[in-house]
Amino acid sequence: MLFHSSLRKELSRSFGATLVVLVTIVMTMMLIRTLGLAAKGSVNPSEVFLVMTYTVLGYMPTILSLCLFISIVGTLSRMYRDSEMVIWFSSGRGLAEFLRPLFGFAWPILLLIALFSLVGWPWANSQTQNMRERYERRSDIERVAPGEFRESAGRLRVFFIDKDAPDSATASNVFISSIERNLRIVTSARSGRMEDLDGIRYLMLSNGQRIEEPLQPTGIKISEFETYGARVGGRSGDPLDVMPVRARTTLALLREPNPVNRAELAWRIGLLFAGANFVLLALALSSVNPRVGRSGNLLFALFAFVLYFNLLNLGQSWVGAGRFGVGGFLLALHGGVLVLGLLWLAKRHFNWGFPTRRVPAQPATTSNA
Repeated sequence: MLFHSSLRKELSRSFGATLVVLVTIVMTMMLIRTLGLAAKGSVNPSEVFLVMTYTVLGYMPTILSLCLFISIVGTLSRMYRDSEMVIWFSSGRGLAEFLRPLFGFAWPILLLIALFSLVGWPWANSQTQNMRERYERRSDIERVAPGEFRESAGRLRVFFIDKDAPDSATASNVFISSIERNLRIVTSARSGRMEDLDGIRYLMLSNGQRIEEPLQPTGIKISEFETYGARVGGRSGDPLDVMPVRARTTLALLREPNPVNRAELAWRIGLLFAGANFVLLALALSSVNPRVGRSGNLLFALFAFVLYFNLLNLGQSWVGAGRFGVGGFLLALHGGVLVLGLLWLAKRHFNWGFPTRRVPAQPATTSNA
């Protein structure tokens, strides 16, 4: 049908433009956030772009749902403003006739939402978590850039080195400042190397000086050494931290049905149901009064989107706390929104309204002059 094809083309243009704008905004926000993490030492500065990319991929289900919602609301609102909907209604067609072309346009996007939420979201989070753990497991010598002051992994010491050695385990001109046992300790050495003693990593310093000063100045102790060992890391054989639930695969969540895993699974499945409900809600919310501002219904649609996703996150916490089951939560939230959207669409399709009470006409009275 010519009308359906033209509608899908306009929806595609609107969806593409909205997707570019939202991805740009999210990437800018994630770049600022990732740069902040890198400045704090939580992320490797050389992996900032990778962390930002994985984070944006993790947010793609939400971005796609919002783009789908905005594109449908914007396109149908334009049709109302340009009186194209009047022509559609005058031809004997109702508002429900839009369901077929809208879902014909939306089903590939809904498939992408399901793919990103069930596979892309845990994969992106696992990649980000692995990069952060690898960076945290690195020794302090490897974390410090030559000629820069940098805090240690536990933020207990400040390091400064000249890393002109052939490998990453050795350094020259080492400076360490720390506070231990109410003492301000400054240690400097000509060289240092990393060694494992009893499974614990130590920085072995050579030909240096150590200055100890109490926090309440009572005197200074200066000592020189030929070899001095400073612990700079945990045990080299320590296992990696437990993978967070958002980084676990969907199959892993199904194998271990504890409350936290069920809550995460309900959230991932709920993203697909929310995307389908947004198509229905966008059709019901797209009515525009030409005498009212153009952005009124769009703001209301954005408010409905934010409310829906907040309820989705709130339901996830309730399932994790054991207040609801997965089936009950999915049925209550997404089933309730589906019923509400269908009733709203039926009201507008059949022009349902509240009955009005008619006041009987009063007979006319005449007066004689």
